Amino acid sequence: PEVINGKTHKATVVDLSPWVEYEFRVVASNSVGIGMPSRPSALLKTKAAVPVVAPTHINGGGGSRSELVITWEPVPEELQNGEGFGYIVMFRPLGSTTWTKAVVASVEASKYVYRNESITPLSPFEVKVGVYNNEGEGTLSSISIAYSGEDEPQIAPAGTSALSISAAEVEVSWQPIAWNRHTGRVLGYEVRQP
Repeated sequence: PEVINGKTHKATVVDLSPWVEYEFRVVASNSVGIGMPSRPSALLKTKAAVPVVAPTHINGGGGSRSELVITWEPVPEELQNGEGFGYIVMFRPLGSTTWTKAVVASVEASKYVYRNESITPLSPFEVKVGVYNNEGEGTLSSISIAYSGEDEPQIAPAGTSALSISAAEVEVSWQPIAWNRHTGRVLGYEVRQP
């Protein structure tokens, strides 16, 4: 609080964070200067409140076939605002109007995996993650796009040819597989001899 009149013996401290322990000291001042501070007060915890900070860095992708992996940056303890803190994960296929909602009751959680055999590989999903505690549900993050897990490539490379370079070497070449929803990201090729 601002400087308080010398005849006043109490003050209200504002703009404190919910569910945080504080201690207070008082110093006297006059035209000569500021005196020594009082001993600290006993620790006092402010009351809990609904969390207002949503998780950040909402992402996803990876995982196995028929999985949607959603990740986020956990909310620090000082911003959880109360006991019973957890995450609310919401997702829907891109273009859908219906959200699926899941509750993750772990404070340290930073990932949720949804498994469903009907999910096709590399399907885009809209995802958002919110927070809650014993006081109620808080803020949701903005919507991010995450893709379901990939499947192994379903198409073989085409145009395979071999050229003899020496008595001990053969150069093998092929046409690369173009990226699409069914092939996924090709991370590499393996050359085998029959």
